[in-house]
Amino acid sequence: MGGMNGVDSLAVAGRVVLLRADLNVPLDGTTITDDGRIRASLPTIETIRERGGRVLIVAHLGRPKGDTYAERVAGGPSLAPVAARLAELLGVPVPLAADVVGESAWAIAAGLADGGVAMLENIRFDPAETSKDDAVRAELAGRLAALAQVYVGDGFGALHRKHASVYDVPRLLPHAAGELVLAEVAVLEKLTRDPERPYVVVLGGAKPSDKLGVIDNLLGKADRILIGGGMSYTFLAAQGLEVGRSLLEADRIDDVRAIMADARARGVELVLPVDLVGATGFAPDAAHDVYPVERFPADREGMDMGPATRELFAAKLADAATVFWNGPVGVFEFPAFAAGTRAVAEAIGKLPGFTVVGGGDSAAAIRRLGLPEDAFSHISTGGGASLEYLEGATLPGLEALAGGQE
Repeated sequence: MGGMNGVDSLAVAGRVVLLRADLNVPLDGTTITDDGRIRASLPTIETIRERGGRVLIVAHLGRPKGDTYAERVAGGPSLAPVAARLAELLGVPVPLAADVVGESAWAIAAGLADGGVAMLENIRFDPAETSKDDAVRAELAGRLAALAQVYVGDGFGALHRKHASVYDVPRLLPHAAGELVLAEVAVLEKLTRDPERPYVVVLGGAKPSDKLGVIDNLLGKADRILIGGGMSYTFLAAQGLEVGRSLLEADRIDDVRAIMADARARGVELVLPVDLVGATGFAPDAAHDVYPVERFPADREGMDMGPATRELFAAKLADAATVFWNGPVGVFEFPAFAAGTRAVAEAIGKLPGFTVVGGGDSAAAIRRLGLPEDAFSHISTGGGASLEYLEGATLPGLEALAGGQE
């Protein structure tokens, strides 16, 4: 997707720059458990500040529940912990408006000095942000655009959403793509255009339904696809194997069988687990044993790949020149079931080739397991956006950034 200008193309000095960032970090109560996305947005913020722009950040956090603004504000989560962490990282105050586009937002925007940074409250508090009604979104977009003179889209993780702050606002203001978005798109283009071979894809995570489209598209590009984690149980069940109480999408078994047949027809190697760690239940201290996939007990739940699968996956990655990995291959949040995800991360981290970790939980897993981030060529900030790009879908946010102002 060409045609996107960078921040250098915009006159920002003395102007309010509405910066759509992706600061959707995992929280435990009000404590940020992984600030990777905040750190990833710093280069664009600093670039605008250095050029004398006034940075007004729009971001979302979680999926606030409720039909009205008041219900969503009451339910939270507020961006307050994010503003506090950003202020620490930047070494400057980052005031947070008490509302999305109300009196407080206007006062905060008006009070910005050159090089200053402020934030609007969680954009998803306003139900119009995610509305399917174009007119409803456009009205919110108009109010957001009125706060600023220019727009920079740097929220890569939200680019696959047709949301007001992502899709509608850039049509109303002179706009550019931030450094993070440009870097992410360059990596994805490299994976889709002409990847060096062998090209190995590792897919994990909970549900095959999230990834069927991307697997389908990658069958024409990858040499080998390794499938682990929650989604692997549906693939094993499609082969007629017992998966016990493991996560299973029974309604997707026919789709999965079709994909397996397509892989065989195209000569793409599809690699599945050969042994699993089966536990008595979903708990960090659940009793567990290793079982070959042919002899998995009906009363156990798959929580991780077993040692033979860890060796198999490492062997299938050993010669890879290009790797894309999205989704943990076990319940890595529980130390007893983190060995598979650690083994995959370590096998990929050792490779000299072009290695991309596709956002979301995989990125969080690398940091939680204490593995060095610089062992990988690129760690993406956006799991869903990366997958949709690799699926061949048009991302609404990219479309808006590449298009002209209306």
